[in-house]
This record gives sequence, structure tokens and C-alpha cells, in this order.
Amino acid sequence: MNRNPDHLNESGIKKTGPHEVQMESWISCAPFERLLNMTIVKAENGQAVLTMPVLYDFVQGGGLLHGGALISLADTAVAMAIKSMLSPETHFGTISMESKFLHPVRKGIVTARAQARTLKDRVLEGEATIFDEAQKAVMVFTSVFKVAKDAGIKGVTFKT
Repeated sequence: MNRNPDHLNESGIKKTGPHEVQMESWISCAPFERLLNMTIVKAENGQAVLTMPVLYDFVQGGGLLHGGALISLADTAVAMAIKSMLSPETHFGTISMESKFLHPVRKGIVTARAQARTLKDRVLEGEATIFDEAQKAVMVFTSVFKVAKDAGIKGVTFKT
């Protein structure tokens, strides 16, 4: 069994936090995003493109890609667009989001195209559209993020 002892408690049970996280770089996938097999294709100048495969583990009972997986991809794409605008290690998070599902997804790889912009002070706004392999829009997403006053991230290290 391939167990990472850093994520297990003294009894060999998975820890429930707090967690120390090591990231490849400022713009890279966190553990949850890796769990969903997301790939960052591009993140620069307030724009990002990410992909995610439609795997068996990501579908709901009807065989469609779970809406939560789509929302996770869209939220992450906007976050990567925002990261491309901010200084590394700036602490920010989603404070609201809205999604509209347009078409179901059964197979293939979905692509999120996101853009972000600063609204005012420490508030940023983002939007993403997710496309299926035929380039048909399957979901639109908008969100608002806020940068923390104490902007440094704690408990996360970056390799590069």
C-alpha cells in the first residue's frame, strides 16, 4: 500500500488537518486539483486555461460529469487567472460564485477558459466558461474573490 506518512496520524489514519502543503510553484495544482487530474495549460496576464478529464470517478449516477467537478474546475481556473495577476504567496479566496449549466458532459476532456480583473481595493472578479471536446460551452461561471488583509499564506511552501 502506498501511504504517505506525512498525511497519517500516529494510528495510521488520514489526518483531518491542519495540513502543511508543498506546491510545485505559485501557479500549480494543489492536492485537490491534482485529485481531479486538472492540468494548467496557461495562466498569464489575468487569463487561464485548464483542462480536466471526464473520469469514471467524477460522474454522478446518470453517467454525467458531476456538477461539483465542473464548478471546481471553473473556480480553479479563475483562481489561476488571479494568481497570474498577484504577487506570489498572496492569500486570497472565493467569497461568492454563480454557475449556469448549459449542456451535460458524458466523456472526453473539458476545458475551462477564465479571465479575472480587479474590481476595487482587495476584491477581484472572475468568469469562466467550460467547453467540451467539441468546443460547445457546457457551463458559465462567475465569481468574486477577496485578498486577505494579512496577505501572506501560512502552512504552504513552494518548490520554485
